[in-house]
Amino acid sequence: MLDQLNISSRSMELCQLVQKSQCTDDLGDPIALDAGIGRISRILRATNKSGGNVYMIGNGGSAAVASHIANDLCNVAELRSVCLLDHTALTCFANDYGYENVYSERLKRIARPQDVLLAISSSGESENIVRAARVMRSLGGTVISLSGFKPGNPLRSSGEINLWINSTDYGLVEIGHLFMLHHLVDHIRLNWV
Repeated sequence: MLDQLNISSRSMELCQLVQKSQCTDDLGDPIALDAGIGRISRILRATNKSGGNVYMIGNGGSAAVASHIANDLCNVAELRSVCLLDHTALTCFANDYGYENVYSERLKRIARPQDVLLAISSSGESENIVRAARVMRSLGGTVISLSGFKPGNPLRSSGEINLWINSTDYGLVEIGHLFMLHHLVDHIRLNWV
C-alpha cells in the first residue's frame, strides 16, 4: 500500500484541498478564503491593540500546530499568544474536571472579553475543543475555528470565523491547517507595518 503513495500526487491533493477550503462566519454564511484570512488578521490586530490575548488549543497533531503558530504569532506579530498545552496545567485540569473540560475550565479562569481563542480540531468533534469554544463565546471572547472531516461538525459553527478542510485524512487536514495559519502569519507580517 505504501508503495502506491507518491509525493507528487499527495502534494497536489494537499494543494487542491487548501484551495477548496471553506470559510464561514458565525451565521454559517460563506466568506472567500482570502477575505476570511483578512478578517482573522483584523480581529487579531484589534485584540492586540486592546491588550487581549490569543489562546490556542488542539489535541495531538492539532496541538503541535497550535503550539507552533502561537510561537509565530508572538515572534512575528508580537501578539500575546499562548498555547494552553503546559503539561502541568493540562494534567491538573484533566484530573480535577475530566479531559473534556481541560481547556474550558482553564479558560473560565483566564479568558476575558477582549481575548481570542483559536481552536483547532481535525474532526471538529473533540469534546474538549468544542466545550472550550462554547465557554469562550459565553465569556464574550472571540472564537476562530479550524476543522476538517464532516461539514456539519460542531466546531465548524462555533466561531466568528471558521476555516474547514474537506478531507477525512488527518495528515492532510493538519498540514492544511498549518499552511493556512502560516499564511495568516505572513499576511500579518506584510500588512501590519
